[in-house]
Amino acid sequence: MELSLKTAESFDDAMRKYIPMVYAIALERLKNAADAEDITQEVFIRYFKADKTFESEEHRRFFLIRVAVNCSNSFAKSSWHRHRTLCDPDDILGLSENHETDNERKRAVLEAVMKLPDKYRTAVHLFYFEDLSIAEIAEVTGEKESTVKSHLSRAREKLKKLLKDEEFE
Repeated sequence: MELSLKTAESFDDAMRKYIPMVYAIALERLKNAADAEDITQEVFIRYFKADKTFESEEHRRFFLIRVAVNCSNSFAKSSWHRHRTLCDPDDILGLSENHETDNERKRAVLEAVMKLPDKYRTAVHLFYFEDLSIAEIAEVTGEKESTVKSHLSRAREKLKKLLKDEEFE
């Protein structure tokens, strides 16, 4: 299969721009760095094979988010995934030694988010980290908008309870 220069550049640009986002979605869902890397590769293979023309950059971003969520969910349901080791929160955050207090806060929030049930964790990640609207999250996850709102509301309540004991100055 031969690529035109335009297609190769477009694919490379998409990878550079969206790999961190796709990886974060997969890591949030799967809690394992190696599995997240595999899913990231799978998403870009599907992107390449789809050979779609996108109406806008936002359309391409939304397509990649939807594929990342679907691939991650499929993998999470597999028996292979259920027997994997979860990653250390520091791996997700990329914490440095210089800002201990800030790192502790981030770690506490991330640990609380990672304790949420999958459906809540996915909604929180897509809403707060990927800036998707409730309607977009509903489309990506295949849920009703009211369900997404409920997931976000319940997630916020659970996070409040989980973080209640943490002292943030």
